[in-house]
Amino acid sequence: MSSFEKFTSEHSILFDLDGTIIDSRIGIIETLHAVVAALGHVPDKTIDLTWVVGPPLTELMAEVIGFYGDTRVDEAVALYRRFYDNSGRFQTPVFPEMAELLRTLARSPIRIFTATSKPATLARSILAGHGLDQCFDRVHGAADDDSGGEKPEMIARIIAQESLNAARTLMIGDRRFDISGAHANKMRGIGVLWGYGGQKELNEAGADLLVKSPDALAPALEAQLAALSRA
Repeated sequence: MSSFEKFTSEHSILFDLDGTIIDSRIGIIETLHAVVAALGHVPDKTIDLTWVVGPPLTELMAEVIGFYGDTRVDEAVALYRRFYDNSGRFQTPVFPEMAELLRTLARSPIRIFTATSKPATLARSILAGHGLDQCFDRVHGAADDDSGGEKPEMIARIIAQESLNAARTLMIGDRRFDISGAHANKMRGIGVLWGYGGQKELNEAGADLLVKSPDALAPALEAQLAALSRA
């Protein structure tokens, strides 16, 4: 029996996807370079694009192509979707230890969901490719047109749709958006340091706890859920 069996369905965990469960950086950045080239520019591959993993697509695309003096955001987003669907989504390895953690949680009474700014259909497809989609009670994310990807509103929607108790729920993510989204809904936000935000960003966002590596996440979750139970 896992250490999570002592909890109940009153307890829930929301997981970000990119930078938390999957290492999507290569697929996303290569897709962005392809979009820039398709728009007629020469991609500057010396630019650090690590920050693009996490924000809603329209927001990040405006900044990426704005560097080249381009304002064709809608066209760029459409290109990105096509290119990513054709190749980028297959460049998404799961971080070490995360698959086993998700499978362990899925066998427990705890309810687990995604809260990703990726379209939910795409997130479900990526997770299915790794055999992890069935671990989740439901895969939540943005709509197919990328609307609804802002974390505060998304988490509020998940709480309402799934009848969650925010005081018994944790949000796990690697970016400030995950932490601010959790706090906006009176939920603890746990920051992970193997993703793309980094310690400074997560501290400034007010993360309730930072976890250094995937193998440290299970005991951290157990301790946090136990603390919520005592609150």
